Formats: sequence, C-alpha cells, structure tokens
Amino acid sequence: MRAGVEWDPRKRVRKISYRLVEWASETGTPGEAAFAAKLKGLLLEIPYFHDNPNHVRLVDSHGDPMTKSVIAVVRGPGTRTLAMAGHYDVVSAENYHDLAPLAFKPDELLPALLADLQSRPLNAVEHRALVDFRTGDFLPGRGLLDMKSGIAAGIAVLEAFAADSDRQGNLVLIATPDEERGSRGMRSLRDTLPLIAADFGLEIAAGINLDATSDQGDGEEGRAIYRGTIGKALPFGLVIGHSSHASYPFEGISAQLIASEAMRAIEGNPALCDRSDGEVSPPPICLECKDLRGGYEVTTPERVWIAFNWLSHQLGPRDLLELFAQTVEKAMETAINRFNEHAETYATILGTPQSAPVGDGQVITVGELRERLRRSGGDAALARIAALEAEMQNCDNPLALTRAIVSAMVTEAGVVGPAVVVGLSSLLYPPVHLGSTAGHKAFANAVEGARLEFEAAGGSPIKYREYFTGISDMSFFGHRPDEADLSFIAENTPASSLVDTVHRDTLSFPVVNIGPWGREFHQRHERVHGPYAFDELPKLLRAVASRFLADGQPSDLLHL
Repeated sequence: MRAGVEWDPRKRVRKISYRLVEWASETGTPGEAAFAAKLKGLLLEIPYFHDNPNHVRLVDSHGDPMTKSVIAVVRGPGTRTLAMAGHYDVVSAENYHDLAPLAFKPDELLPALLADLQSRPLNAVEHRALVDFRTGDFLPGRGLLDMKSGIAAGIAVLEAFAADSDRQGNLVLIATPDEERGSRGMRSLRDTLPLIAADFGLEIAAGINLDATSDQGDGEEGRAIYRGTIGKALPFGLVIGHSSHASYPFEGISAQLIASEAMRAIEGNPALCDRSDGEVSPPPICLECKDLRGGYEVTTPERVWIAFNWLSHQLGPRDLLELFAQTVEKAMETAINRFNEHAETYATILGTPQSAPVGDGQVITVGELRERLRRSGGDAALARIAALEAEMQNCDNPLALTRAIVSAMVTEAGVVGPAVVVGLSSLLYPPVHLGSTAGHKAFANAVEGARLEFEAAGGSPIKYREYFTGISDMSFFGHRPDEADLSFIAENTPASSLVDTVHRDTLSFPVVNIGPWGREFHQRHERVHGPYAFDELPKLLRAVASRFLADGQPSDLLHL
C-alpha cells in the first residue's frame, strides 16, 4: 500500500478471526491436525500467494495424524526479514457445557451467553462478563482471544505488506500447533527455520510473537509491548524417609514430615521470587504432593513426591535447581532436628533410653542419582530405566512420567533415607528478554519509533511491559539457549522426552510480544476486546514491520 493511503483492517481482521475460530483446533484433536491445510487454503486466496503458492509451506510437527506448522513468506528487496508468529491450537471447549456446540461460532455464542447471564443470579466475575458483552466491544468464542485474533491480525498485515509495491525487506508469518501443551509446533518449526530461511535467502533479524494478554481494566495494561517472557521450570523432590510402625514412630522418620517442611519453606515464599528489570515473578507454588504408597498401611510414609511450578525472569536452570536444592536441604535439616528433639522429649517422659537419633539427610540431584545407578547396576540398570520410559511414551502427564522413572531409579540404586532426589520434571521454558547487542537495540529502536508514530496518529496509548506472564512459544522463538544450560537440563531431567533438543544452527534474533487483549482466558466467558484486536493491533504491527524493514524510516502509512 502506498504512503498516504488509509488502511482500515477492521472488517478484514474480524472476518479472518471468525473463520479461524470456526475451524475447531483443540490441542491433541484431529481438528488441530487438519487446521494447517485449511489455513494454507485461506492464505492462497490472497493474490500474492495465489501467484506465489510455493511461498506458503507446511512443516511437519508431531502426532498421528501429523500436525503441521504453516509458514508464509512475502518477499521484497534484500534479505532483511521480520517474522510474526502465533499458535493456532486452542484449549478444550468442554467448559462451555451446554453451549459447547456454539463455542466455535462467535455470532451464535454471544446471544446465547447473554441470554444465560441475564436469566440467573450472577457472581462478580459473571456480572463483569455480562457488562462487557452488552457493550458490543467484547466478543466470545473458544480461541478468539487465545489466540486466533492475533494470527488474523498478522495475516492482515502480511496481506497489506504484499499489496505494497514499495515494500522493503521481507515479512514472514508463522502459525504453529501445540502451544497449549508442549510447544512442539514452535520447537519443530524452529529446527526447520534455518533451512527455510536459507532456501528463500532470508536473514530473519527480529520477531513478533502475537500472543494475547489479560486486562481486567480498561485496556491500559493489555495494550502492551512485552520486551520478554517469563520462564518456567517444574523442579521436583522425591522425598525418601525411613518407614516405621505407627506405634514406634521414632524408629524412623516420615517422608511426609520432610516434604511438609519443604512445602512450608517454598510454597508462595516471596523470598524465592525472581527479580529483574523492575519486575518480580510470582513465587513458586506446589502443583503436586503425593504419598507414593498404593494403599493403607499402619506405617509412616517412606516416599513422598512434591513438584513445584517455578517462574523466573533471569534465573538459569542451574541457579534455579541449586536454589531449590538448598531450600529443600535446609528444610530437611529442620525437620530432622525437630523430630529428634521430639524423640528426646518423649523418651524423657517415659523414662526410657532415647531411640538412636535420625542421621543427617542428603540431597541428590538426578545427575548424581544416575551416576549411582551406573555404579551399582551398570548398563543393565540404565537399560531397564530406558525401557520403562519407552513403555510410558504415550503418557501425557510429565509429572507422572517423571515420578515413575525417578522411583524406579531410587529403587535400582538402593537409596535409603532420609534423602531427597531433586531434578526437573517437565519441559523447561527459558525466560527471554531483549538484550543489549546491536541487533536487539536496533529492533527496540524500531519498535519504539513505531509506537510513537502509532500514538501520534491517534492510536491508544501503548505501554511497555518487561515480561509476558503466560508460558508461551516466545521461549523458543528466536532463542538459542546456552549449550552448558542444555547439558545441565538434560543431565537433571529424568525423562529424555521432556528435554528440548536444540540444533547448533538454531537462529537467534530479538523478539517482542504484541497481541490482542481480553479477559478470562480458557474460560466459558473468554472474550477479546474487538476494537483493539481488529483495528489498532494490526495497525501497530504494520507500523513496526514497516519501520523495522525500512531500517528505521517512518512508515507514513497510519491514518487512525
């Protein structure tokens, strides 16, 4: 589109958004597997791609039937390239209950939700939804917020870029599956991206993740450019006590006692929050705590499993696991000392000799446990553990998979308590953030120039936020982890299937998140703010693309 020509994307983005929502693509379903071909068909309707069909490609991801990622490339002069990315899988529509048949039909779902909300007493959250829907600005539908309206905005920008005969550089749109489960779509696309970029002669210099964000206010927080994304780890502790009969409690020590003390030390503890760039991560929180006995016994628990969700801004995997291990070790020491004091007091009351005190506990990393197993059982023991993981290859619960593997390793290695085995029990999502290198600074300057341009043209104020607070594909988009970190993660993750394997030629480039905003992610009343998602968001994205690809020159394309 030539400079000075007004661009009004509202109807187009809304139409594309609704069309994408109508293609149900719940994670792990045949609908997810069928989505990529449908999206390719939509893109081929755009004149540029109709004339250049080989510029839309499908990339195998995972599963049976095979799910695929979509990559669409609009060429211009030179090699400088900006990539936009979003995921097309959505969470289950089951929580729409009686309205589930309408979950993927926004125009039919809206009046049905209004009728329901107007027919009964409401809690505060439901009343807020009713008020929002009555304004006409908020629109429902499974995946409309998270995140098909973001992809639709990207498609509209790609289409406008292709129609501009004066375009500079190259623009790419990526749509991936499986973000809601394990980011297998983005990770497989990441591995293929160097070959695709080389094939097209592209230098991907920056990226925009299009994921949605939440705002419970007027949109001030939702209209945001995120300079980074939060990281996530699931550190676990397999607590090993020394079982005793309930009538003779001081002849051992309960794993439950040690686990409880660890829980007290970690659960919601602000001292364990990660601080960076003026923001503070949420504290760690327990996702699972289990006594591993299969039934009733009149003995104290010998093994208890605990696993925590731990979010980070800058903590690397080694520092995070060391902090977890140190906290667990101190908690175990506290539990043992207190229990020994109780034993001494009890013996004094009875006037009998005290039982032998419980000895010091030990914290063992998965890497150390694996080495113990190698020494005690050799290759045969390691092979049995590998066979167990292979038997559980269809297990989609990372905690259950890890728990089974570590329990078997502890048994094989003959570990006795008190002890705690610590490690990582799920795919690790690294935190990422714009850096200080020349390439990162150039992209940041282009984004800032576009933001100022957008606001000067009458757009709503856009704010910066440092860390996108939801776990997202942004952790793997344009990010090449340190090889030492990768080695440490692999060493301390029991299940090899939960380890991200990164190729040496993985592309590295700066990424920000700019996406729609709304309320109640993944819920029955999930809703997107239409005026921003359909109008202002694509205009902001286009301003960023134009300025960055023109190497910092004003786009002169915004007429708001």
